[in-house]
Amino acid sequence: MATISLSPLQTCPSLRLLSSYSPLNTTNLLFYSYSKPSIPFLSISLKPYHNVKPRSLIIAEAIKSLTATELVPVPLTADEFSKKLPSESGVYAIFDKNDHLQFIGISRNIGASVLSHLKSVPELCSSVKVGVVDEPDRTTLTEAWKSWMEEHIKATGKVPPGNESGNATWIRQPPKKKADLRLTPGRNVQLTVPLEELIERLVKENKVVAFIKGSRSAPLCGFSQRVIGILESEGVDYESVDVLDEEYNNGLRETLKKYSNWPTFPQIFVNGELVGGCDILTSMHEKGELGGLLKK
Repeated sequence: MATISLSPLQTCPSLRLLSSYSPLNTTNLLFYSYSKPSIPFLSISLKPYHNVKPRSLIIAEAIKSLTATELVPVPLTADEFSKKLPSESGVYAIFDKNDHLQFIGISRNIGASVLSHLKSVPELCSSVKVGVVDEPDRTTLTEAWKSWMEEHIKATGKVPPGNESGNATWIRQPPKKKADLRLTPGRNVQLTVPLEELIERLVKENKVVAFIKGSRSAPLCGFSQRVIGILESEGVDYESVDVLDEEYNNGLRETLKKYSNWPTFPQIFVNGELVGGCDILTSMHEKGELGGLLKK
């Protein structure tokens, strides 16, 4: 707001008038008087309230609008992606061959995300718009995504198909964890077969079996967690058994120690033979030996 200067007929103390915001939408006038004999006029300064925007909003506003962002063809090979699309964090919008917006997403690596979409839904990935966010955190990325989404919804009145609630075409769903095996129907059920024989059948009939503490989705010790991570990274199909489950695997820990002649857990069996525990599996994994064993 502009400064208004009024010149009276005689020298007088200056009065500063400040306008402050009131929750009741009324203006409060605050007067502060101080003497400045050397200034022969009355100065009235009206200073507006300046709202400082959060850093995330400033960064989001620095990105071009969805409409103003250039539409570029989606590369068709992995090599072209590294040259034509950024590996930085930001927001991206994917269009089909008719230039209809299909999906708006955010990513820590835009090029990798678009390549992943191209592999899963190639018929819907024809061109893309990209907005790179400098020094991003989750909040700034979300604000950038939100600004493009709001712009599209305002213009079309609808959400992009890939962003609709429940749509699983564009959002990668986490794979469902395989259930852990149970050796018995329950601790109150009388077994007709010795527990050691059940163990024998289990390790002989399945290529890879990991006896761990806890479940594969929630290991209860660091060694078991490490073993699960290694088997997952190797991409092997394996069975897991919780040795701490006293309801369905009652007595398993002590029986398995005798069966394998191995005193600790986890224990990993491959092709019916004990490989060892976490240390041995880790060493084989780091040396590149485990993959060959699992493929036999």
